[in-house]
Amino acid sequence: MALSGPSRRTKSLISTVVVAVLAAAVWYVQGGTGDGNDRAEDPAAPASSYSSTAAPTDAVSGLPYVGLDDLPPEATATVTLIDEGGPFPYDKDGSTFGNDEGLLPDREDGYYREYTVETPGSEDRGARRIVGGADGELYWTEDHYESFEVIWR
Repeated sequence: MALSGPSRRTKSLISTVVVAVLAAAVWYVQGGTGDGNDRAEDPAAPASSYSSTAAPTDAVSGLPYVGLDDLPPEATATVTLIDEGGPFPYDKDGSTFGNDEGLLPDREDGYYREYTVETPGSEDRGARRIVGGADGELYWTEDHYESFEVIWR
């Protein structure tokens, strides 16, 4: 009795399954969930998973995310100083930020600290700041606390 190979229908089914598995693997590697809003939950997700119609926002604060790489180079320098614990160029750096504007999540007094981000050409500290929370979150403002974005890196 001679054995024959898989039927044409079986080969077609196997090909379809292989294509589906490969498509799912590509989707998974790119970090997709299909809703186009993956970064809202995972700020480290690849840029390809962003929705082109809505900026991703932080679930805790409701503020939009901004990548550290998208900020001025002076902001990166300030974040490095924060990570290293200083030394900071201004006496006010590291002082308590009171969140008087109420734009950041409500926390106990002393939770937030503010740091100057150099503004080239400014004769004073300028308007740019990074505010850090005690849990390590960082917020960017370029308009002296009138608005904030959550920094992801």
